[in-house]
Amino acid sequence: MVMGQKTFGSLLFVLAASLLSGEASAFFKKDRVKRDFRHMDANRDDQISREEWKRRGNFEKLDQNGDGYLTIDEVRGIYQGHQNRDYDWPPENMTPYSSKIDPSIATDRVSRDELGADVICGLGRAKHCGTAEQIRRGLLETGTGPVFPKGVDCPGVDDYWAMNYSYKRNRDSFHGGIDIPVPWGEPMRVVASGAVVNMYQAHQSKRGYEVIVRHSPEDTGLPMWTYSAYGHLDRLPDFKPGQRLAMGDIIGPTGNSGISARGKKGSGAQSKSRRPAIHLAMFYSAHRQFGEENDTILPKEGYWLDPYAFYRQKEPFLSAEVKALPEDEKAVMIPVLLEGGRTIPANTKIIWPYSCR
Repeated sequence: MVMGQKTFGSLLFVLAASLLSGEASAFFKKDRVKRDFRHMDANRDDQISREEWKRRGNFEKLDQNGDGYLTIDEVRGIYQGHQNRDYDWPPENMTPYSSKIDPSIATDRVSRDELGADVICGLGRAKHCGTAEQIRRGLLETGTGPVFPKGVDCPGVDDYWAMNYSYKRNRDSFHGGIDIPVPWGEPMRVVASGAVVNMYQAHQSKRGYEVIVRHSPEDTGLPMWTYSAYGHLDRLPDFKPGQRLAMGDIIGPTGNSGISARGKKGSGAQSKSRRPAIHLAMFYSAHRQFGEENDTILPKEGYWLDPYAFYRQKEPFLSAEVKALPEDEKAVMIPVLLEGGRTIPANTKIIWPYSCR
């Protein structure tokens, strides 16, 4: 044994002191940017090109010296000022919610048997299911990414749609949404008018406190029923099942709730390592009916929806067909809500889940 008893004892003392002083999480916390930078930097040249950035958005904003590449210090800028948890809630001048209830949320719910095993495995992702059915149901990388209106500052993405999470999970795993890191307490906003389907507690999944909203074709202008899920809230709102929300209504404050990647159920109100961010996931179906499995709302005969396919506002929506689009069609202009209440474009029915400046 190389380490002597005295050295080993000193290390134990440091660990014990760290635990007693409440600094254990800081002692063990991984450098997220360093880990993710290493994963993005495919050619190991210590800089991230536009191609390696994978259309996460805001490349020019982060590229402070304008050389067309991102250094690790420039990438750290995406999280600047995000760790202060001292925020006021609710925000000033928060718009009151509608008292209208959509009764079809209760009547459109179907049994597990009516969903079918392919939907339960492909969208519900139970532990016994592999990734093949998930891919068939649309969970595959498409190469899409956001473009924000000129002169507008919107929060961008770090973990992108269908990103391969195998290096984080030590098993085949794909990211079922997009993550947008923002400061603690930043108000999450519903991306389109719709009705609340369900809410989940922080200990139920890696997504933490989560609200799921169903949008009709009339709500979005799209030719199908869509579902948007808002994860990692810092607290749950007091919504009722079926409650109608208007586009841009505040769902709740951003947090980092949810079970850690290797955590156990029973905790998760606050992660020790995750940054505050929304996890925005989407499904779609030609049918209005839905069910529930593995703490997930599953549309009947549903498919995963790349959020950028949603924001394109036109066919195709099936991920394999989105992936086959020409590259110039994969840079998607995002409709936004500005802090003063104006939208770009003016007549949009859908918006980014955070207001922009």
